[in-house]
Amino acid sequence: MAGTDKRKADAAKNLPKGPAMVLVVPQLGDNIGAAARAMLNFALTDLRLVAPRDGWPNPRAWKAASGADSLLDNAKVVATTEEAVGDLDFVLATTARPRDMVKPVYTPEEAVKRMRAHLKAGGNPGFLFGPERTGLTNDDLALADAVVTVPLNPAFSSLNLAQAVLLMAYEWNRAGDETPDEELPMADTRPANKDELLGLFTHLEEELDDTGFLRPEEKRPAMIRNIRNLFQRAAMTEQEVRTFRGIISALTKHAYRRAREELGARKSGD
Repeated sequence: MAGTDKRKADAAKNLPKGPAMVLVVPQLGDNIGAAARAMLNFALTDLRLVAPRDGWPNPRAWKAASGADSLLDNAKVVATTEEAVGDLDFVLATTARPRDMVKPVYTPEEAVKRMRAHLKAGGNPGFLFGPERTGLTNDDLALADAVVTVPLNPAFSSLNLAQAVLLMAYEWNRAGDETPDEELPMADTRPANKDELLGLFTHLEEELDDTGFLRPEEKRPAMIRNIRNLFQRAAMTEQEVRTFRGIISALTKHAYRRAREELGARKSGD
């Protein structure tokens, strides 16, 4: 999905600090670039690379980053995992494979919850991601405080490096996001109030009475309730109410005009 707004770049600079994303021996420049793109989608900027297999800088990374050049330009490149996590004080390692280690295993939701609490307390946390083909070694995991495992299809739990980074970056952002679950942009209008809706109901019901639609009389109250409930569920705006009343007026005027024309035609035929 496209949606980059360069006018908002300055606002992103003021976002709270996030965790470091440490890519251990990443194999493909394309994946490094895609991971940087995923990070910047969620305003994470601390990218660290441990001994990239194809060397650094890698032109393919910039091509795959799709504009997230600043992360690649400022990426910290080191020779060992120990160097990459040296200044971190809370490290979570991502892996899909069970390991013979006594170490807490978190879901992504629990992982970012704990990491946010750690960061809020003044800590400096980070995530570890392993090479595309083999994942993290046990020696890498020994440097982590806990493990993060994503509940995936057990018969196919392989994630691309950039996918793994995107997933954790998304969970990180979601845990601190206050965007409402649902919103309805109103542009230049507003929700219709009850007076406006009652005006619509009265207008429509009068016209329906004239056409004989609300018959027989004993069924009229139930029919009116059903019609009103239909429009209540529509959650109409003030503009929509005015538009619908215009539609009613146009249809009834057309019907009256056609009826007069037919009456005139019959009289002239007589």
